Amino acid sequence: MRKHTLTTVAAVTGSLALAATLTGCGGGTAAADEKTVTVYSADGLKGENGDGWYDKVFKDFTKKTGIKVEYVEGGSGEMVQRAVREKVNTQADVLVTLPPFIQQADEKGLLAKYAPKGSDRVDGADKAANGTWTAVVNNYFGFIHNKKELKTPPTTWEQLLDAQYKNKLQYSTPGVAGDGTALLVKAIHDFGGKEQAMAYLKKLQANNVGPSASTGKLAPKVDKGELLVANGDVQMNYAQAKDMPNLGIWFPKKGSGKPTSFALPYAGGLVKNAPHTANGKKLLDFMLAEKQQREVSSVGGGFSPRTDVKATDADAVALAKVMDGVEIFEPDWDDVAENLQTYVDDWKTATGS
Repeated sequence: MRKHTLTTVAAVTGSLALAATLTGCGGGTAAADEKTVTVYSADGLKGENGDGWYDKVFKDFTKKTGIKVEYVEGGSGEMVQRAVREKVNTQADVLVTLPPFIQQADEKGLLAKYAPKGSDRVDGADKAANGTWTAVVNNYFGFIHNKKELKTPPTTWEQLLDAQYKNKLQYSTPGVAGDGTALLVKAIHDFGGKEQAMAYLKKLQANNVGPSASTGKLAPKVDKGELLVANGDVQMNYAQAKDMPNLGIWFPKKGSGKPTSFALPYAGGLVKNAPHTANGKKLLDFMLAEKQQREVSSVGGGFSPRTDVKATDADAVALAKVMDGVEIFEPDWDDVAENLQTYVDDWKTATGS
C-alpha cells in the first residue's frame, strides 16, 4: 500500500534479494546463505536517503547477528501477490504489509505461526488472534497537501470536488496500494456506506490524475506543486516532510463532521516454509525489541504498537499533535479482506478505472 523509496532502489534491492535467495534453493547449507534473511515489505519504512527506520534496524541487526538483510519492497498487495506466486519455491522469510493484505496473506496460507518476543505487549487489535502476524510499527491513514500553494488547506471531502483540484489531485490504486485501499475504507466509513462512497468517488474522478501503484511516489509531486493533494499515511508523510518542506498532513471530514482516521499498521509475519526460518524469527524479535521500538518515532516517524513503550522525543510529541482532534475508528479488517475484490470492482465501475 505504501507505501516509499524510489522504484530504482526497489528494483535493485529486489534483484539482489532474488539472486541471493536463489543461490540457496539447493538446500541452504552454504555458510553465506545461512547468514541471510529476506524481507518482502510494503514501502514506507525505508528512507529515500538511507535514513529510515528499516535502514537503522537492518544495519543494527546485521552488526549484532552477522545476518545480512536482503530487502524487496513494493505496494502492499503487490508483495502478497509475489509471495503467492513463489509459494512452491518460497523466497521470502519475513513479510511486512498493511491491512487488509496481511489478513489476505494469512488466509492464503502464506504465514507461519510465530509470536515475536515482545508481542505480548501489543494490543489484540494489532496482532492476529491465531499468532501469524504482529504489528511492528503503528501508523494512521491520512492525506497530504502542498502548504505553499494552498494557503488555506482543504478540510472536507466535498472541497476536493472543486475545479481548482482538476489534474492536481491523485490517490494510489485501491487493491494494489495499501493506502489506496485505505482510502476506500475511510470513504465508506465517512459517507455511511459503500454506495454513497462510490457515488462520491465517481464525482472525484473528474479531478483525479489517474492510478498510482505506489503511494510513496505521490509525496514528491505534492511537495513540488505538481499535485495539490494526495493520499498517504502519517508515518510515511511525516518522515518525508523532513526533506519535503511543503508537505502538510490532514484528514478529510464529511461536511461539518469530525476529521477521521484509523490505524494502518505495518504488520510483520514469518513466511511459511521460509528458506531461513530461524533468521526470520530473529529479525522479527529484533524489530519488536524495546530499543528498536523506542526509535520508531524519532527515526521512522511512526508509532510503537507496544503498549509499554511511551516515546517522549520531539518527534513523538509532534506526531501526537498531528493526531490531535482526529476521531479514530476501527475497521472490520476481516470483512474488508473478504470483500476487497468486490470493493475494488465497484470502485473500478464507479470511476471507469
